[in-house]
Amino acid sequence: MKITFRYRLLASYILLIAIPLLVLGALFYRTSLKIITEQAQKNVYEIVRKNNEVMDTKLRIVDQNSMSLFLDKDLFRIFNQLDPANEAELFAADRQVTAVLGKTFSQNQDIFAYQLWTSYFTFGQPLPQGEPTQSDIYRMARQAGGKLVWIPTYEFASMFNQPYLQGGNLEFRYLFSATRLLDFTYLSNTKLAKMDAGVERPVLAISFKSEVLKSLYADSLPGNSRYMVLDPQDRVVASSEPGQVAQIYKEAGLDKLQRENSGARRMKLDGEAVIVCFDRSEVTGWMSVVWIPEAGLVSSLVPVIRTSITVLAVVMGIVALIFAYFIAGKITKPIKRLLSAMRSVGEGDFQTRVDVVSHDEFGVLTQRFNRMNDRIHLLVTENYEIKLKEKEAEIQALNMQMHPHFLYNTLNVMNWTAIENDQQELSRMLVCLSNMLHYTSRKTWDAVPLSEEMSWMSNYFYIMSIRFEDKFTVEYDMDPQLLAYDVPRLLFQPFVENAILHGFDQTGSGGRIGIRGWINGRTRHYEVADNGRGMSAETVHRILYQKSSSVGIKNTIDRIQMTYGGEYGISIFSTPGAGTKVVITLPL
Repeated sequence: MKITFRYRLLASYILLIAIPLLVLGALFYRTSLKIITEQAQKNVYEIVRKNNEVMDTKLRIVDQNSMSLFLDKDLFRIFNQLDPANEAELFAADRQVTAVLGKTFSQNQDIFAYQLWTSYFTFGQPLPQGEPTQSDIYRMARQAGGKLVWIPTYEFASMFNQPYLQGGNLEFRYLFSATRLLDFTYLSNTKLAKMDAGVERPVLAISFKSEVLKSLYADSLPGNSRYMVLDPQDRVVASSEPGQVAQIYKEAGLDKLQRENSGARRMKLDGEAVIVCFDRSEVTGWMSVVWIPEAGLVSSLVPVIRTSITVLAVVMGIVALIFAYFIAGKITKPIKRLLSAMRSVGEGDFQTRVDVVSHDEFGVLTQRFNRMNDRIHLLVTENYEIKLKEKEAEIQALNMQMHPHFLYNTLNVMNWTAIENDQQELSRMLVCLSNMLHYTSRKTWDAVPLSEEMSWMSNYFYIMSIRFEDKFTVEYDMDPQLLAYDVPRLLFQPFVENAILHGFDQTGSGGRIGIRGWINGRTRHYEVADNGRGMSAETVHRILYQKSSSVGIKNTIDRIQMTYGGEYGISIFSTPGAGTKVVITLPL
């Protein structure tokens, strides 16, 4: 493969452009990656903080709702007047208490269960808790007085000492709870009434599924991150690893975070470089910790960086190539002009000249080319005139060959007609023959109008129809515009004769010959079609390209190509048993 001088020059420019682009692209990539890594770290830290804020907001609402129970007059009345020994009264009170709790907490979709515990009865939603007053939740609530206590995630069966639930598939296997001791008061007529001293104060227990925290973090963090919520004693409240929930988690690196409230740092966990973001809840005191591998922190952004750098490099490269292209064009343009002129000369245009626009080496080369072209043009002109005279003589000789061949065939037909028809129609046939001879015996064989050629063909068809006793019919479909153009003499005769003598030689009647013409762009097309016996592909090839008995057809092909050029001529399409179609192509 040959590479032009211009493309070699462009290749050198591309190399000079590509090296700086690659260096700058690499530096830009590293800088962008560092900036985006830091920004991604800030984004993850903000997610952790926002998640804590969202959870704190929800838990504060729970705290506020639970505080509103202190002043609930219905609960004050129920527990201040309730007789624990009266079972009917207990069940009636349970319905009322459940209604009050439902009105307070049922709108919160995150709450799983809400109850009031006493030593004699559990009010609210029933759960298989056995004796909840024996649990650490109840104990911690009573120790805290009226302060809300948050209990980190625990296993339900262990907390309430229900070993038979250990192997079951419980939807509430892991819960975390908020609890507080309720000491009801009631404001009546500006006077604050308190519960009787001997009345047992109930413990409020609000339970949440551990999935509440899981859904909060799982839906907001990148897919390759891990998270964990720890209470101050390193008990796992929630985790991306389900097996760690409600367990004590000890990790040397994370222990240091318990002494801080919020932040982000880089460290190694399990031998992997990670970025740790952490924040402590102001409501529960639990710490949310999220760590992400540094390699995965910007995994979704790296393709964007690469794409943007690639696009920028491509755009800069295209701009640089455009400039390089024009610069190279300034250098190679004289060469291209000279090559274009040489190509034109090679195709026969010896009038081509190249303007001399400079006085350097290209200018000298251009001057020498113009001089050489003048000499060649002179020689070609002399040689062309000689060849033209030879060609005219050859065309005249070929035209003259049509006379004896045509007269022989015509007289032969007349002979058969006289013998078979007892001289009937002979007068009409002789008239037609006289017109035909007059047409072909002119001194010059220049092209004639299409109307004259069609008139001659009418006489010819009359004689042939008498000879073959109406074996065939002729149809014309000629574009009227074609009547204004000239055609070579006897353009259709060889093909019509071939159709009658050979195409219909085995046909008794029903033969059809169609002659039509049309214009397509800058080309004229004439078609002679018959429904005779057709020809094989080998016969068509022999007629067109080899010596054969079809002297008239070969003569017509040669006359067309010598007169109009080698790109014009005839095409034959034939199928044995289906007829033959001859298409003649001439310039407009």
